[in-house]
Amino acid sequence: PSKKKFCFKAAKEHNIPEDLNKILENKVMETVSDLYYVNMSVVEMKCLDGADGEGIVAKSVSSHSDLIPGVYEGGLKIWECTFDLIDYFSEAEIQFTNKTVLDLGCGAGLLGIVALRGKAEKVHFQDYNSTVIDEITLSNVVANSINEGNRMGSGDDRRTSKPPSKRPKKVECLADVLAKCRFFSGGWSEVSQLLLSSNKPFSKYDVILTSETIYNPDYYSALHDTLAQLLDKNGCVYLAGKAHYFGVGGGIYLFEKFIVERNVFKTSIVKIIDKGLQRCIMEMAFK
Repeated sequence: PSKKKFCFKAAKEHNIPEDLNKILENKVMETVSDLYYVNMSVVEMKCLDGADGEGIVAKSVSSHSDLIPGVYEGGLKIWECTFDLIDYFSEAEIQFTNKTVLDLGCGAGLLGIVALRGKAEKVHFQDYNSTVIDEITLSNVVANSINEGNRMGSGDDRRTSKPPSKRPKKVECLADVLAKCRFFSGGWSEVSQLLLSSNKPFSKYDVILTSETIYNPDYYSALHDTLAQLLDKNGCVYLAGKAHYFGVGGGIYLFEKFIVERNVFKTSIVKIIDKGLQRCIMEMAFK
């Protein structure tokens, strides 16, 4: 096993701004698969202009990299396995009604947003980077909640740019949705400790959703232990990832081997997508 030591970011819970209309200020929304998400290049320009306390956008741009271990972990981009997992939810008729759900390594937060639409009781979002939560995840949750009532039933996957819709004055329904949500940034182990040691009531998750989080084998131990600590004893993990991540060395079969050796979870690969680089969806539950 690798002995690389990273100094991971401390965990932090993000408060939802009181003025909900401010969250979508200066944001340009796009849609894909009937979901709204903020245009990342607009966010990046705003961040380069000073909205990024962590400086992750400048570091990502200057190093031409989507990943800087321990600094920036890819949340400014929506990775393709996210859409594989969303498709799988509808194919397999996965139910979220009344479930408590964690979107782990959430980035844009689309998996958690699908769970919210599926009438989950609570959805928590975690990303390594605080800038991602503040500038992207929160905006996406708000935009999808506002637009839930007037969704376009086009169902096609073409990405369309939309001007920001007029800010609705009524945000009561939005407040109801946000009351179900909590937002966290920081390393997995750190966020896990924050949740377990908090004086806020915490119940373990019925469902943990995670996509493209297994690219780096150095993180497998933290990911495994976080899942083991936060999943309810009857809960289920849905994990999407590529068969192999070139350059970082991880991949779904390597992670599966790691899980089997730890002997805590049973795993099953429930779907393989063979277009281009092989991608897989794995379910995990306690033995």
